[in-house]
Amino acid sequence: MKTLRSYVGGQWREARAGFAPLHDPCTEEVIAQASSDGVDFGAALEHAREVGGPALRALTFAERGELLLAASKALHACRDELIELSLRNSGTTRKDAKFDLDGATGTLSFYAYLGKELGDRRYLVDGEGVALGRSARFYGQHLLLPLTGAAVHINAFNFPAWGFAEKAACAWLAGVPVITKPATSTALVTERCIEILVEAKLLPAGALALIVGSTGDLLSRLGPQDAFGFTGSADTALRLRGLPNLLAKSVRVNIEADSLNAAVLGPDVSPGSETCNLFLREVEREMTQKTGQKCTAVRRVFIPKERMDEVQAALIERLSAVVTGNPADSSVTMGPLATAQQLADGVAGIARLAGDARIVHGSGLRADGVGATPGRGYFLAPTLLRADDAESTQNVHSHEVFGPVATLLPYDGSAAVAARLCARAEGTLVTSVYSDDDSWAASFVVDGGPWAGRIYLGSEKMAEQALGSGVALPQSLHGGPGRAGGGEELGGKHGLSLYLRRVALQGSRAMVGKLAD
Repeated sequence: MKTLRSYVGGQWREARAGFAPLHDPCTEEVIAQASSDGVDFGAALEHAREVGGPALRALTFAERGELLLAASKALHACRDELIELSLRNSGTTRKDAKFDLDGATGTLSFYAYLGKELGDRRYLVDGEGVALGRSARFYGQHLLLPLTGAAVHINAFNFPAWGFAEKAACAWLAGVPVITKPATSTALVTERCIEILVEAKLLPAGALALIVGSTGDLLSRLGPQDAFGFTGSADTALRLRGLPNLLAKSVRVNIEADSLNAAVLGPDVSPGSETCNLFLREVEREMTQKTGQKCTAVRRVFIPKERMDEVQAALIERLSAVVTGNPADSSVTMGPLATAQQLADGVAGIARLAGDARIVHGSGLRADGVGATPGRGYFLAPTLLRADDAESTQNVHSHEVFGPVATLLPYDGSAAVAARLCARAEGTLVTSVYSDDDSWAASFVVDGGPWAGRIYLGSEKMAEQALGSGVALPQSLHGGPGRAGGGEELGGKHGLSLYLRRVALQGSRAMVGKLAD
C-alpha cells in the first residue's frame, strides 16, 4: 500500500501516524494512505514566502509563462500513467479521467500563452492614467502588483488534476508561490502530478508545495499578503470563510462552493430540432459525466409545462443507455461515486428530494455495478425526479445531491418566470439556456444573469462547436454569486486578480509614466 507524501520546504516528507485511507471506489479496497503528521506548517509557509515568492517575482510574465508551458508538457507526457491512477483512485471512466487531465494541461497551456502576450513586465498597468490637478503634471495611474505572500489552495475530490492546475496557473503567472492541498480521498493523482513537476525541476525553489492530509494550523498562519482559494461544499466554505485569522488579517479569500445549476428549455425549441437534441444530449452528459460529481453539473431542468411528459420520456431513453459499473469493464459508461460518504449522502439526498418530487427513473438507492463484485463499490445509477409544481417545492431549490441526479420542473414558458425559478437556488456557477429566439434569450439573461456566474446559450448556430455547459474554460469566468461561493476564478487575465494588489500611483506625469511604461 502506498503512503502519500507531502512536499514542503523543498523536501518530500512521509508521515508516521495519523493516516487516512484512500479507497478504490469500485472495490472498496484500501489502496493508499495519507497524513500530514509532522509537517511544520509555519516553516512551509515561510519557505514559500521567502524563497518561492522572490524567485517568481523576479521573472517577467513571459518567463513565468514559459514555466507554465513546460509544466503542461511534463504532465501531458505522463498522461497515460495519470489516467490509470485516476481510474483506480477515483473510479472514473477513461473518458472522464481524460476530461480532468486535459483540463489541467489545457489550462496551464492557456495561461502560458497569456504570459507570452503580457510580455516582459513584472506587474500590470490597470487602465488609463488620469490628470489629477489643473494640468497633466500631477498624474495618477493604477498598477497591479503581485502579493508578497503565498497562495494556499484547498481543492475538491472530483478534479484532482484540473483543480490543482487551474488555481496554480493563475497564481504562478501572477508571481505568487503555491501551497496546494488536495482532497485526501483522491490525492493519489495530485501527488503524482506534483512528483512529475518536482522531478522535472521546472519551477523555482519554493514555488510549489504539497500538503496531503490535514492542513493543521496552516490557515491560522495566513497573513495580509497571502491568498486562500477553496473549492468544496458550501457548509465547509462557510466555516473556513469565518476563521478569525482570515477575518482579522483581511486575507484574500476566493470560494467556489456547490451549486444547483439549471438547464432551461426555451418555448420555441421544437421536438427533433438540432437545439432540442443538443439540450437532451447535454443534460444527460451533465448528469452523468464524472458520475455527476461536478460543480457545474445540471441539477434542475426547467421545461415548458405542456412538454414535461415528452421531455421526461426522451431523457429517460438516454439515461437508460448509461451502464453503471467498474470502468475496467469495456461496456461501462459511468463509474461509481468517489467515496462511501458520497454514496451515503447521495442516497439520503435523493430521499430528501423525493419529499417534493417523485422518482421517474432509477431507484435512488445503491446499485450493483457491472463488472464489480455484488454488494461492493459506491455505485449509484442515474436518477431522474419530477416535480409538477416548481413554485412550491423547497428541497429541489435548496439541497444539492452531488451525483448523477437531476429534477424536472415545469414553468409557463416565459423568460421572466424561468429566470425567477432559477434564482430560487440563490446563485449558480452556470445556468444553461437552450433557445433559438434571440429576444427570449436576451430577456432571460437580463433577469437571470445576476444570479449566475456563467450563462451558456445553447442554440442551433453553435451546436456544432458546443462543448457543454459543464466545461470551465480558462477564457471565461468560473465562479458564481451567493450559494455558489461569490468567487471568481479563471476568466483570462481576470484570473490573476486574486494574487495582484491594485496600487494607485500619484505624482509627476514623467515619474508615473516611467513606472507605467
